[in-house]
Amino acid sequence: MKTRKVFVALFVAVLVAGLFASGVEAAERVKLKIGIVGESYEAIWAPVIKTLAAEGIDIELINFADYMTPNAALDAGELDLNAFQHHAFLNNEIKNKGYRITPIAETFLSAMCLYSKKIKSIKELKEGDKIAFPNEVINQGRSLTVLQGAGLLKLRPEAGLTPDVTDIVENPLKLEFVTVDAAQVASILDDVAAGVINGNYAIDFGLSPAKDSIFYDDLRFYKDNSYVNLIAARTQDADKEVFKKVVRAYQTDEVKQVYHDYFEGSYLPVW
Repeated sequence: MKTRKVFVALFVAVLVAGLFASGVEAAERVKLKIGIVGESYEAIWAPVIKTLAAEGIDIELINFADYMTPNAALDAGELDLNAFQHHAFLNNEIKNKGYRITPIAETFLSAMCLYSKKIKSIKELKEGDKIAFPNEVINQGRSLTVLQGAGLLKLRPEAGLTPDVTDIVENPLKLEFVTVDAAQVASILDDVAAGVINGNYAIDFGLSPAKDSIFYDDLRFYKDNSYVNLIAARTQDADKEVFKKVVRAYQTDEVKQVYHDYFEGSYLPVW
């Protein structure tokens, strides 16, 4: 884990070297604050930051510890953009909290896989085993969708995109479910048989979806783009030209290469 953190830090440092060497006077530079969640986003954004610096746009990444704060910060004007969530999460936040936030670009599908420190295959799960997943409604629903894809349970067809445990109609192993904050699932793997972990947190805990998961996420489990991640802005600012430059700098082959080279199947580009 320490090795991964050091690598990401060095990777970011190298790519953003010469940040102010573009020849644009400091007084003319535009400064943007972008909210993220998880160390992996720092590496992903490093080539974007370098590209934009040459255009006189300086990016400060604000790394939050949880999923609940970045939208509040964006809505309050403490951030210019955020890039940590998928459509389903944002839609639920808007519905429940009234945020005036709008997606301005799509980025990737983050693999949400099943991991274990105790077993090597889902076939080793026993009756009554405990499965951990996030307690937040959207990621809980996605976790249950993944578990259904694994054949471990069956959900009511009419449950929609955000099922909860009351929508389970078949649970042949009588699995027990433990729900905690999404950032904590990986930390309690010693206490459960397995856990469904968001891609960014899996990476932060040194887990490789391609190598360490006992069941891998799949686009076929989902009906639409609800779980595709995005970049978001306040609705009133969504059409700003500077944000269009951010999107252009992000949706590049260079960022795709970062996904491929450093994140081992965690992120699948959608542009």
